[in-house]
Amino acid sequence: MTSQEIRNQFIQFFKDKNHKFVRSAGVVPFDDPTLLFTNAGMNQFKGIFLETETADHPRAVNSQKCIRVSGKHNDLEEVGRDTYHHTFFEMLGNWSFGDYYKEDAIKWAWELFTEVWKIPKDKLYATVYKDDDEAFELWGKLTDIPKDQILRFGDKDNFWEMGETGPCGPCSEIHVDIGGDPSIHGSHPELGVNTDNPRFMELWNLVFIQYFRGEDGALTELPNKHVDTGAGLERIVAFLQDKNSNYDTDLFTPILDEITALSGTKYDQGEAGMAHRVIADHVRMLTFSISDGALPSNDGRGYVLRRILRRAARYGRNLGLPNAFIYNLVPVVVNVMGDAYPELHERIAYIQKVIKSEEDSFSQTLGRGLVIFESLVKENREKGISEISGPDVFKLYDTYGFPVDLTNLMAEEENLSVDTDGFEALMDAQRTKAREATQFKQKVSKDSEWHFLNPGSHSEFHGYTHTRMDTKITQYMKAEDKLLVILAQTPFYAESGGQVGDTGRIFNAEMELSVHDTRKDGDSIIHECTLSSGSVSNQSVIAEIDAGRRSSIVRNHSATHLLNAALRTILGSHVKQAGSLVDPGHLRFDFNHFERMTQDEIMRTEQMVNAEIRKNLSTDIRNMSFDAAKTEGALAFFGEKYGDDVRTVKFGDYSHELCGGAHVQATGDIGFFRIESESAIAAGVRRIEAVTGEVAENNARKERVAVNQLRQLLTSDTDELESKTQHLLDEKKALEKQVKMLSFDQAASVLGEIIEKAQNVGGVDVVSDLVDVPDTEALKDLGTELMNQIKSGVGVLGAAIDGSPYVVCVVSDDVIAQYKLKAGEIVRELGQKLSGGGGGKPQMATAGGKNVDALRGVISEVFELIGARLG
Repeated sequence: MTSQEIRNQFIQFFKDKNHKFVRSAGVVPFDDPTLLFTNAGMNQFKGIFLETETADHPRAVNSQKCIRVSGKHNDLEEVGRDTYHHTFFEMLGNWSFGDYYKEDAIKWAWELFTEVWKIPKDKLYATVYKDDDEAFELWGKLTDIPKDQILRFGDKDNFWEMGETGPCGPCSEIHVDIGGDPSIHGSHPELGVNTDNPRFMELWNLVFIQYFRGEDGALTELPNKHVDTGAGLERIVAFLQDKNSNYDTDLFTPILDEITALSGTKYDQGEAGMAHRVIADHVRMLTFSISDGALPSNDGRGYVLRRILRRAARYGRNLGLPNAFIYNLVPVVVNVMGDAYPELHERIAYIQKVIKSEEDSFSQTLGRGLVIFESLVKENREKGISEISGPDVFKLYDTYGFPVDLTNLMAEEENLSVDTDGFEALMDAQRTKAREATQFKQKVSKDSEWHFLNPGSHSEFHGYTHTRMDTKITQYMKAEDKLLVILAQTPFYAESGGQVGDTGRIFNAEMELSVHDTRKDGDSIIHECTLSSGSVSNQSVIAEIDAGRRSSIVRNHSATHLLNAALRTILGSHVKQAGSLVDPGHLRFDFNHFERMTQDEIMRTEQMVNAEIRKNLSTDIRNMSFDAAKTEGALAFFGEKYGDDVRTVKFGDYSHELCGGAHVQATGDIGFFRIESESAIAAGVRRIEAVTGEVAENNARKERVAVNQLRQLLTSDTDELESKTQHLLDEKKALEKQVKMLSFDQAASVLGEIIEKAQNVGGVDVVSDLVDVPDTEALKDLGTELMNQIKSGVGVLGAAIDGSPYVVCVVSDDVIAQYKLKAGEIVRELGQKLSGGGGGKPQMATAGGKNVDALRGVISEVFELIGARLG
């Protein structure tokens, strides 16, 4: 069977058992700040296990895109060395949310493996948790697995936990014996199951979530028990296709063949093929992560991508591929995986462009970095040092873009180790950027708890049609100086999809709450409030949003949709939304694009949006299935989770997007759209900030006033403002140049007098004096002129510039050669005396400081300083 058939068979098997197929979540979990990448199939169901969300189907099945390159799930160093570790892989899984439990999970796993896929029963081993007698007995009762192949293991191998606290439970793994010495049984303590022996390979893990671990470490039974299973597709395909390596399956062979074609080096299944395997693995990871919205950078998940790409590029050089080549492998990956993940086809050109740009960037710095690395290796060998220091590793990273594992790789080839601890310490010291804020940062005191006033259904949203409604408070919680309130029904929009949460008030005759923000927590809509008067009770209340604020928000939100369509028309279909913020005052739209927008492009974008506003297109909002929406051409965005049924927002034939936000009734309600700025926020990501309606009018009015004032000052028409202003700037620049030349000529005219005061110190002519110059550039120019005139010797000139002391030192080549005097060393000492520092080349160097009062004394002491250096 092909890998596609195996994946489809798994999904269909469970669909036939009333499981709902759920699309894979993206590998970039934008809504989960605890993860860099999606690393397991259960990630998208975390809220259900934590009981902050309600499952809309009790049974689910999917194939989840996963990446494991950081934290405890870090397989990077093993990739390519063995046959089964990967940075990117697919996790087949089936789930029960409070529905079936151990019996059906075990029975169906055995049925799929032995009856559908015909895996020999005597090759399979089942492991259970040491205390899970129920699972142990079920394996013996429900299956005909050999009884001595049901094995018990402890916490490390067969007890699953989400974290230090939270849902957890025993698990049961299915391993397969891929063959070997028949005398070795899977129960062998050193060579059997759950040892380092790759012969007994884990294929499927069935997790039985039945406990909750509290902060005190105690386990309590969950009222709803769940099943969470995960089976690595790559390993299953390898076994079913009778291959000794995952890389020999149809998931990888087309990629390996293309690497062979590009490099001219044939793939070797042994150690010599490691470079091929690493590149094949890494290009899959890069393709999927970039497709799902990640981009290479120097921080967070972007740094992981950069590491992976540069690691692949480094292995490419081992195959004689010094230039960009990884991007050429992307179409092969898409051809292999695109049927299962059709979003790859939509983004192939964009993925290639990102990868090629990063490859080209790396090539520019790699050569210089290799020279530095080779000099470090040579220096270490001369000193008998077998480790590259943390500061040197950091320099390679910070200056030349070498990820630490790339340095590790090259060091290993030279039989050297790397001080990774020292490197990490320097990295920690450099990191000043704040970590991404969690979605809901409100601090809740340890003893806080929900107070239930009207138990029952809650958080029913009516904000698309209502700005005010009668409702009841179902529960509330005290959090610092605020109250967190949940309503039975609410018109308040909770922050989502870039649209900020509503504000307003909740009140009745006895009480009033001011609502400062609205956020989601799982299925709950939480209103962050302060109590203005009275006290909270179970009486009916009126919930009323700030309607004027909401109107400004929806204008900006609808304008964001029009802006996105305009950018895709003017810049190209590669433009993808990479983030947005919609608040009452403005809109911010981040998008993928590799170069700065021209003024013409910005103007055309603004004109196109305003043209659609003037058409007063009616807003067409409909609910439909996700597949139907995609078929109709609706755009979906990075970081958003979409269910089977979605809400679409359409403005004529111009814009069509999946969106859960609030919008205007017609584009004319936006009034006027105006772009305020366009800038870069990361490699390959641009940001537009814009305003609409009254704010846009006010900004245009202010600009008109400023232009009119400029016209009056310059006695100019609007059309001539630019040329007149440029003429003034050119004139100013020319005059400044004249002033500088006059100042320099005046200072240079006194050089003869300064040179006449030269002293011979130990056979070296030394000149040292104060001069009057306008800036440091003039001081350096004067130093150059001084050396031209004295020909041989040492010259030091000092000047007070803008209240700070500066010195320049020049030393002739013959003095450097004969007396070992270097300008850089001299100014370092002078800089210290000025409460500062300095440096430069042996022939010329500069220093500066804070103590201007010390300057005259420092200049007069130069003769003694040179004498001391000459002994």
